[in-house]
Amino acid sequence: MLRPMTRRGEVLALVQAGGQGSRMDVLTRERAKPALPYGGVHRLIDFALSGLVHADLADVWVSLEYQVTSIDDYLSGGRPWSLDRNRGGFRRIVPQTGTGPATESGFAHGNGDLLLRMSADIEAFGARTLVVCSADHVFNMDLAPVVEEHVAAGRVATVLTSEVTKKDATDNVVVLAGRDGTITGVENKPSRPSSGTVATEIFLYDTEVLLATLRDLRRELSGDADAEDDGDSGIGDFGEHLLPRLAETGRAVAVPLTGYWRDVGQPGLYLQSHRDLLAGKVDVFDAPDRPVISHWPDRPAARVRASGECRDSMLSPGADVAGVVSGSVLGPGVVVEKGAEVHDSVVMEDCVIRAGAVVRTTVLDERCEVLAGARVGAEPTRRLAHDDDLVLVGRDSRVSGGIAAGARLEPGSAT
Repeated sequence: MLRPMTRRGEVLALVQAGGQGSRMDVLTRERAKPALPYGGVHRLIDFALSGLVHADLADVWVSLEYQVTSIDDYLSGGRPWSLDRNRGGFRRIVPQTGTGPATESGFAHGNGDLLLRMSADIEAFGARTLVVCSADHVFNMDLAPVVEEHVAAGRVATVLTSEVTKKDATDNVVVLAGRDGTITGVENKPSRPSSGTVATEIFLYDTEVLLATLRDLRRELSGDADAEDDGDSGIGDFGEHLLPRLAETGRAVAVPLTGYWRDVGQPGLYLQSHRDLLAGKVDVFDAPDRPVISHWPDRPAARVRASGECRDSMLSPGADVAGVVSGSVLGPGVVVEKGAEVHDSVVMEDCVIRAGAVVRTTVLDERCEVLAGARVGAEPTRRLAHDDDLVLVGRDSRVSGGIAAGARLEPGSAT
């Protein structure tokens, strides 16, 4: 039986999956960041979609802008998450032009601005509550009680938060709140954060208040003709104007997210989260009643041959290991030949590591081949992964010789 707060039409969920993901460099040249693999067989967008589905939200929209075809097949019209239905369910939203004012059509200038561009569709849908999730975070919290409490309390906004170090907080939106959770201040990517409490980019909004606030901000921030012609409302990301304005109402509340959460939108964070996974620090797959649903590959079971050795690693279906794999995650169909070594790395689908090659602290994109005798990456000297420790290799590359730590190889490279 569906919870009364979440039945069809009363709550609309939106997954913002349109960002270019430029910080992931060569890994997002040819794919949308939410389509990046995680843990071998999942994609980043799985976490948001699974969380929403397990909260009994029947109407889920996915906003796509960048490299749409790279994720369309995977989403399959919402079928893997049982969102393909005749009424409501999955809806794919892409930028349109000529549908209204310049500030409400075309590509968005931030995730807050995106909500303005979708405001006509959101208003027409008529849901009292809007749930908004980013698609590049790893988490698995039960969102149903959060939705119910948000509606019952009559809040204008609920912001799920997590605790990080103050150093990491500089890349996030810091949320300041009183003992009762009421948000008292917002710091947008501060150089000197007041705390390590950051917004996880999972929000619940009172739809009517949200839309009115977005339109007020548009009038205030894009009053000159040049801004209007450029199509930039000035709203930007949610931490710039939208969340601070909603906090002024005194009815915006911060709620701590339970369990593991990490933004994996940077190379070092991406690898570090996989290290966390192997170290048992990631609990997102530990809730049998809330599985992280994915579009699984049709592959046979992984195989470790007589000469193979796997230590503290994860192998996806179809992987074939005859060499040494240590502290690494191998995607579907990865082959590690006899005499090859893979350490502290993420190796994506259908890569081949030839005999005698050594791969270390590297992320290899799909369908790469590391040729015999190649040396890719180096053992880092720091405990936590940093961007300049990693080698990133774009998909369909052939790698030979020596590749130093911090190197970036564009898709289709041949060294």
